[in-house]
Amino acid sequence: MRKLVVFNAVTLDGYFVDGKGDMGWAHKNDDEWNAFASENASGSGVLVFGRITYELMASYWPTPMALQNSPEVAKGMNAMPKIVFSRTLDTVSWNNTKVLKGDLAAEVGKLKQEPGPDMVILGSGSIVSQLAQQNLIDEYQIALSPTVLGQGRTMFEGVKQKLNFKLTNSHPFGNGTVFLRYQPAA
Repeated sequence: MRKLVVFNAVTLDGYFVDGKGDMGWAHKNDDEWNAFASENASGSGVLVFGRITYELMASYWPTPMALQNSPEVAKGMNAMPKIVFSRTLDTVSWNNTKVLKGDLAAEVGKLKQEPGPDMVILGSGSIVSQLAQQNLIDEYQIALSPTVLGQGRTMFEGVKQKLNFKLTNSHPFGNGTVFLRYQPAA
């Protein structure tokens, strides 16, 4: 069975995007962090997005600027298969992308039962909160950034019940970011 993993950068005050939906604060120009990000992006998983995050990512990663700024990450992001959940998108331009329009939880449940590589949700807070409530996420990878935004959106916005997690790994980086890996508590 495939795993579904969330990988998001989060601020000290709990936001994954600022009040305008921007994640620019999460980008670090640090050799140690860049090596970690490059290693993660070269994985063999399937990227999973909601429409808003997909459009943001698709507007950057296939560009010459992305290839210049982060060549290894861009190469991985562009090569990996991608799934975007959207009720409004009919076509996509980013290579290796498939649009799914059905019921989110049902579609993810089916995908998890299929053979294949693990799936990783990037950004996509509304998808994270919906799938978290359905207990469909197997692991949460959080890059806790030493930043306070004061306002924005949490990736658990709209969750109606208490969710408990257990820490399975942590790694501090020289830039102040702490990578945290959690699994749902039994």
